Amino acid sequence: MVLPSRPIQLNQSIIFSLVALLCLLGIGFLQFPRLNKLITRKQTASIEDFKREVETERLRLNLIQKIPSLGFDNLIANWVYLGFLQYFGDDLARGQTGYELSPAYFEIIVDRDPRFLGSYISLTASVSLYAGKPEKSVALMAQGLKSMSPKIPPQSYYVWRYKAIDELLFLADIKSAQRSFAKAGEWASTYPDAESQNVAAISRRTAQFLAGNPDKQRIKNAQEAIWGSVIVNALQANDRRTLDQVTRQIEARGGKISITPEGGVSVKLP
Repeated sequence: MVLPSRPIQLNQSIIFSLVALLCLLGIGFLQFPRLNKLITRKQTASIEDFKREVETERLRLNLIQKIPSLGFDNLIANWVYLGFLQYFGDDLARGQTGYELSPAYFEIIVDRDPRFLGSYISLTASVSLYAGKPEKSVALMAQGLKSMSPKIPPQSYYVWRYKAIDELLFLADIKSAQRSFAKAGEWASTYPDAESQNVAAISRRTAQFLAGNPDKQRIKNAQEAIWGSVIVNALQANDRRTLDQVTRQIEARGGKISITPEGGVSVKLP
């Protein structure tokens, strides 16, 4: 009587796999109309067209949030990240509708695969810098870090740095930024390579600086230095969109950016 248990277990596994596959195919089916629109869309698309695309994508993301994973969490997270890259990279549409769906992509990925390290850098920038919701970005990074350790995934210390930078630049939460920089230094120091050791040293110095109760002027200097590094990275990557977005953020605060012909960058905050 015990012998049939193994075939029954195999049959259940096959059924679960088929159900998961059908769910994923359903998600893909919802994606095809959007892909076709992106392929055939011209510069003459109206704001109403872009808004309809956003609503269609919102429905797709809501569906993904509700479907059972059945052991395919990583696959779903990868699929959602590809959708995010398509969404984020559509400059024409984002110029009309903004980046309001960025937090939804980030939330699904953190829920499904919190150790998906490669997704954090673009998602945090999209949510904090472009969607203007740094508090959401920080909260999702804190959630993801609960599933990480210094070595899992490798170089997970970068998430602590992204979190610290958002806390310092956007939220002006000095104590939280100090703790996050300290954690980044602690985790990075467990790696022997030069890149990690450099991150460890810089993070520790920043944490020590913030722990010393610096005055407002010194905090402003630190923020200017971090903004400057973001601008330098955008210039080196020829990323005009990020450069324009950072410029708008700084000018909205009453600040000013100066870039010399040689590529030198100066940021002045009010």
